[in-house]
Amino acid sequence: MIASILLAGLLAGCTAARTAPVVVADPADANAPVRAARYNPVLSGYTSQRPVGPKPWREQNERVAPKGEAQ
Repeated sequence: MIASILLAGLLAGCTAARTAPVVVADPADANAPVRAARYNPVLSGYTSQRPVGPKPWREQNERVAPKGEAQ
């Protein structure tokens, strides 16, 4: 039992690896087309997140409470 598993493992290691077909241009080709590089600043989309002072909790709760409920 163990010998057959080891034999199967050895035979599986000796088989040729399957290669995926090349769909894109060869990277070694100097004339291969490439997309143009685009500049994206590192801080694009940054918004400042500075701490602010505390606000009244009742106003904060009322602002986010579901609308239409009578109290």
